[in-house]
Formats: sequence, C-alpha cells, structure tokens
Amino acid sequence: MPLDIHLFPCLDDNYGVLIHDPATGATASIDAPDADDVRAALAEKGWTLTHILVTHHHHDHVGGIQELKSETGCKVIGPKGEAQKITGIDETVAEGDTLNFGKADVHVIETPGHTLGHVTYYIPSNAVAFAGDTLFAMGCGRIFEGTPEMMYASLQKLAALPGDTRVYCGHEYTLSNGRFALTIEPENAALKKRMAEVEALRVEHKPTLPTTIAAELATNPFLRAHVPAIQERLKMTGAPAWQVFAEIRERKNRG
Repeated sequence: MPLDIHLFPCLDDNYGVLIHDPATGATASIDAPDADDVRAALAEKGWTLTHILVTHHHHDHVGGIQELKSETGCKVIGPKGEAQKITGIDETVAEGDTLNFGKADVHVIETPGHTLGHVTYYIPSNAVAFAGDTLFAMGCGRIFEGTPEMMYASLQKLAALPGDTRVYCGHEYTLSNGRFALTIEPENAALKKRMAEVEALRVEHKPTLPTTIAAELATNPFLRAHVPAIQERLKMTGAPAWQVFAEIRERKNRG
C-alpha cells in the first residue's frame, strides 16, 4: 500500500510535507517549519504525528520541533553531522542508512552544500524523495556552508535517481528559478513550456511541487552544467561541470 503524502504551505514560502502509512498509522513530518502549520495539517488529515525527519538545521526547517515533540512524543530523526544544532533530536542518520517507516524503507542520502550535514530522504518503493534545500524545482539551494564542488556532487547524487522520482522541496521558489533558468538557456523548449505551466499554477496560487527528476534534468540549469550550449553561453566550453555549476550559482546569487 503506497504512502499518503500531503503538501502544505508554511511560513512565508516554505512547504511542509506529511507522509502517512495507512497500514500502520505512522505519520512523519518532513522537517517542522512551524508547529501551528504542521498541527493544522495533521488535524485536516486526521493523522497522529509519530516522527519528524529533519533535512538540515536551519530554523525555518526545525522551528516547530520542540513544540510538536512535547505535544505528541514523536521521534525526531536528523543528520548525524548536525545533531548538535538540532534541539530534540533522538536518532541520527548518515549516508547509506535505512529507516523503517511503517511498511516503507527510507534511504538516507547525504547532500551537503547548503549546510554541511544536509540529508535527503528517498523512499524507492514510493518513488519519492524529500530534498529539503538541496534541489529546488529549476533551482538549487544557496551554498552557505559547503563548496560549489560539494554541492554539485550532492546534486549529481539526486540526478542519478530514477527519472520518475517525485521530488518534494523545502520552498516555493519555482517561478523565480525558472525566470533565471531562461537567462542561462533561453533556447530550451522544455524550459519554456514548463515556465508557462508554472506561471499558470502560480496565478491560481497552486503549488508547483512536487517536481520529478526527469523534469529537472530537462529544465534545471544547475543539473545541466555539462550541456554544451550552456557552457558556450557562459564562455566556459570544456570546463569541469562543477566549475560551470559554480558560475551559474554565482549568477543566481547576484540576481
């Protein structure tokens, strides 16, 4: 039986996600940006929180943990490399670990760059990944603690997942990401088509997530640093892909 997944807005532009195993009743919040928003989402679905799976230590991803844990007694699981920065953590995970969540296995992928200990949670049986602030729709997270080479390697791990993998990201940044992507690859027909779809969704205040790995491989400039047309536009033909990525990230930072 597949997991039920519920996406909901939090704070200004964050997304919260609940995953629920109907067979066992287990319910996890991916991060906990805001206790009130998570609580309201749980009430809407009629689910009881049993776990919080933390991607990284930034406050807009952990701000609701303590309140939710004190109310529900839920188990808080997060990255080993950031355990000292996450109050209330019960269990730490690292690259290659597998968690049992209800009837599903949750694989842990270390994706450092945005923060040094950032992890992504991947559930192969449901073809879904929760990427926090590493991979966004048509974008990627800012590199606050790692290096461009580190971040590019993390993105390549995610790019190697099956194309039909649905990716849930931490923020609704898709429209601005897409506008920037068009400055890097304006001739990309798939990108132009996707932007039209994104613009229509946002006019109606609908989420642009989840995305898929296949969609990102076709339209996300941060996953396309190897493409000759992009390298040519940036005057970096033949450069290592991570260096091209670094230039794209720097341009986005300046924008």
